[in-house]
Amino acid sequence: SQLVESGGGWVQPGGSLRLSCAASGFTFDNYNIGWFRRAPGKEREGLACVSPSTATTYYYNSAKGRFTISRDNAKNTVTLQMNSLKPEDTAVYYCAARFRGYSCSAADSAYADWGRGTQVTVSS
Repeated sequence: SQLVESGGGWVQPGGSLRLSCAASGFTFDNYNIGWFRRAPGKEREGLACVSPSTATTYYYNSAKGRFTISRDNAKNTVTLQMNSLKPEDTAVYYCAARFRGYSCSAADSAYADWGRGTQVTVSS
């Protein structure tokens, strides 16, 4: 299985970025897909998750109110739209997969497969 994140980069405070997670090598619509991030000196933080068939979304921690997760099972992709970005959103962002037999979770230990991450930097 493979997960590849893209869409990271530099953005000014208040700006937006749209991250994508492209999946291959497994049956995509059998998996919950979550987004996480790790800021410098901090633990990895769960942000959002989308379930496989009903596309039910869950938001955790800092993602509530500013981030939107969505999936396209036909394209094997999950996106994370991030708005009103702040300098404290600077981090490496990761997507991860968890089998549909389990529910979405904010805990990174619940996910078996991970991408390598994409850097997001928010600064003026």
